[in-house]
Amino acid sequence: MNARRTFAVLAAGLLAVTLAACGSGDDKSATSTGDAVSRADREKARDAARKAAGLPPEPSTTARYAYLEALDVIDPRISKPGMDEQSMSRGMNQCGSIKTTKDRARLVKLTLERFTIATRLPDINNEATGAKILDTVHTYLCPDF
Repeated sequence: MNARRTFAVLAAGLLAVTLAACGSGDDKSATSTGDAVSRADREKARDAARKAAGLPPEPSTTARYAYLEALDVIDPRISKPGMDEQSMSRGMNQCGSIKTTKDRARLVKLTLERFTIATRLPDINNEATGAKILDTVHTYLCPDF
């Protein structure tokens, strides 16, 4: 019984010291000049990494929304509600395939796989749907590829 009580007291003391240490220090505003420069440097590094990976730069807000709306026109189920980032990621990954693969039939097949059409939406799992999604990705996310 004493061992449990001793352990509980030690654990509570350790927790109190840890929490006190977390609250100490000088908290700087997230809008300081250093953070703004760091953010710009991070964005440049991210864009350089995307380019090295064969991916286009981050699309503009306008292109992003146009892309998501175009997917909804093809079939609203393609871009699941609340999953815009997933649709963007799949599209950007498809851009890498567009850049490296010239065989359109292969690209259509990759598009259907990447957007999980075969498993989620078998009723629209066909070449026409794959081609529409591929063209949408190419038009809005990587027109220079």
